[in-house]
Amino acid sequence: MGESEEKKSTKRDKLRWRWVIGASITIVLAIALASRTKPEISPNFGDTNKSCQCSQGKHRHKGTVEDCCCDYETVDHLNGEVLHPILQELVKTPFFRYYKVKLWCDCPFWPEDHMCRLRDCSVCECPESEFPDSFKPFQRTLSSGDLKCREGKPQAAVDRTLDSKAFRGWTETDNPWTYDDETDNSEMTYVNLQLNPERYTGYNGTSARRIWDAVYSGNCPKYPAEELCQEEKTLYKLISGLHSSISVHIASDYLIDEATNLWGHNLEIMYYRVLQYPNRVENLYFTFLFVLRAVTKAAEYLEQAEYDTGNPTEDLKTQSLMKQLLYDPKLQAACPLPFDEAKLWKGRRGPELKQKIQAQFKNISAVMDCVGCEKCRLWGKLQVSGLGTALKILFSVNDEENLIQILQLQRNEVIALMNLLNRLSESVKFVHEMGAAAEMGRMHYSSRLKSLVQRILASIVKT
Repeated sequence: MGESEEKKSTKRDKLRWRWVIGASITIVLAIALASRTKPEISPNFGDTNKSCQCSQGKHRHKGTVEDCCCDYETVDHLNGEVLHPILQELVKTPFFRYYKVKLWCDCPFWPEDHMCRLRDCSVCECPESEFPDSFKPFQRTLSSGDLKCREGKPQAAVDRTLDSKAFRGWTETDNPWTYDDETDNSEMTYVNLQLNPERYTGYNGTSARRIWDAVYSGNCPKYPAEELCQEEKTLYKLISGLHSSISVHIASDYLIDEATNLWGHNLEIMYYRVLQYPNRVENLYFTFLFVLRAVTKAAEYLEQAEYDTGNPTEDLKTQSLMKQLLYDPKLQAACPLPFDEAKLWKGRRGPELKQKIQAQFKNISAVMDCVGCEKCRLWGKLQVSGLGTALKILFSVNDEENLIQILQLQRNEVIALMNLLNRLSESVKFVHEMGAAAEMGRMHYSSRLKSLVQRILASIVKT
């Protein structure tokens, strides 16, 4: 009888262990399957007039943005009411729509195959027969409409023409903060940014990770670190903020289903790459204010610049939008000094430190030539160039009154600067409006997973 009971006990123990092993496998599979489910698609995708009502008035980040002179609430309010609407119109004008760039460069650090998984990562050139007359060489006008490309994919079109009047009033000087020689026109191509939007391209894996590893490990000071000076922290925060902004762009315009070409918001990616790290959101706001300060500091220069493309109507609109942006009374009243650059480069080490960080940022700009995805390379080079232009403006001269006499900007630098500010503005707006929904979605997912695990464990205990 004792032997029989012992056999039954052994059988129950074996059964219980089978349940434990089976339950463990079930939990692992549940987590794996949950991580591979389709990303959440916002029901308002494509409707720019609607916003997430649940997040309005809720600020996870409060107080003043670190090392800046504005608070989060003010930034969100000014961006939504003033900056974002103006910038959205400005970057669509002919002057700011065309960007000159070297798309095919040898990577100075390692061999790169420039391959990408999706066709959407490439920048395609339309044959000249498909260009509107105003796009063709030696035309004096750049049209604001009639944008098309072969295969019915307007987002893939490229404009490679040179307008003879487009450069009047602009200098051809290099930026000491960036790697590209912008005065070499022989290898440059003209890209219509409106037809090549920054979005998810499928560029990931080892090649993409290597880019950011090179940016951070080789050129960007490790932070936070007590021994870092303010200038080194500033460089780190600028790169981190730009990185966060790019991640937000990918999440906001994501390929949900490649088979049906369905695009939408991937809030899960935004949470995992940005929102769950508070410092990444803080650095996004910091970079936005840093670039905004550069634009406001160069206000007189940018106001007097010639935005001449040969299209009087569009050119007047561009000038009007620039003035609205530079001298908006709400911006001047609420955030007159977004970032105070005067506190940097102090002491005897100032000039040496400036030279060191300038060389580090120049290396970062060179890494952009190693990006394997053509469209990612385009936007990486443009935004790093825009950041380099902001650094050039803020640290080229200490006396703001003499800035207009000393500062020299290329047409391409101004285009990069304003498009960067627009991209940062879009990221800040998307985080503000959709951040709460992304975090709530993550909490709901965690709650469901926890409930599943508890039910499985309870069934094990009962056996």
